[in-house]
Amino acid sequence: MAARRSIALLLLVFALTACAQPLPPSFQARVTSITDGDTLTVLFNRQQIRIRLYGIDCPEPGQPFHARATQRTAALAHGQLVTVKPESRDRYGRLVAWVVLPDGRSLNETLVAEGLAWHFRRYAPRDTRLARLEQSARDARRGLWEDPAPIPPWEWRRHSRRPAVRQ
Repeated sequence: MAARRSIALLLLVFALTACAQPLPPSFQARVTSITDGDTLTVLFNRQQIRIRLYGIDCPEPGQPFHARATQRTAALAHGQLVTVKPESRDRYGRLVAWVVLPDGRSLNETLVAEGLAWHFRRYAPRDTRLARLEQSARDARRGLWEDPAPIPPWEWRRHSRRPAVRQ
């Protein structure tokens, strides 16, 4: 019985340390699935890693352009060998990163330029490139900027979490 516990404990420690290995400054990985416009999963060293695209926020489920943003991310990245450039981890444990497509374009920047994502200033306040790309998409009324008053996803999330008011 004690031997079983020791083996189980060793396996647990091994699994935890394997998952906690620091990632290189950038790495190549295959995109295996798309959760939504700004979240995807890659396979790196036989490990699935959830990626949240740095500096952007795509429309949430139920919002206009959610499906288009998700479909565009899938069309550009699904099945592709991409370069992942980590920035940090978010509160959900996802790796927050830049994703560079095989043709050299940034997936993050492409989604903003095409009007399928906002520049998420709260988490990337000094990224002037994303700010310029968003302004260009706004000026051209591309994608979600066709709407005269699109609701940013962070406001949509805040309002959708409010408890119902009793009458």
